[in-house]
Amino acid sequence: MNLKPLYKTKKLEFYTSEVSIALEMPYFDAGVSAGFPSPADDYMHAKLDLNQLLVEHPSATYYVRVNGDSMLGAGIVSGDLLVVDRSLEVTNNCIVVAHIDGEFTVKRIKKTKNKMFLQAENENYKPIEITEEMDFELFGVVAHAIHHFV
Repeated sequence: MNLKPLYKTKKLEFYTSEVSIALEMPYFDAGVSAGFPSPADDYMHAKLDLNQLLVEHPSATYYVRVNGDSMLGAGIVSGDLLVVDRSLEVTNNCIVVAHIDGEFTVKRIKKTKNKMFLQAENENYKPIEITEEMDFELFGVVAHAIHHFV
């Protein structure tokens, strides 16, 4: 993915991507065993375009790098790259990027009958109730998280 820096805040870094260029990588269709090893295929089955796999709505998609530990329970750690789609419907329990009172954050949406909360996935953080007095905007639904191991 060819990432172009868009802007950086204290907690998140935002990027756009050039999706008109195919990003084809070798793809082994047989998969890899996470249990006991299985015999490996000696050949590639196809090429996989990561842009096609990760970006369903190119004009509504951007990337954001996470800083912080509030979403550990969802498997999102500091340094991960999130693929965020502004065209996806915000539903209860989805993970979103939001702008609240001047700061960006990534949290899970929790809706009740007449209230909405931004819920961290780390017990060290309290839920944030969204009220009419707040400057609040949803910036999109997290569609994928890209996690670095090295």
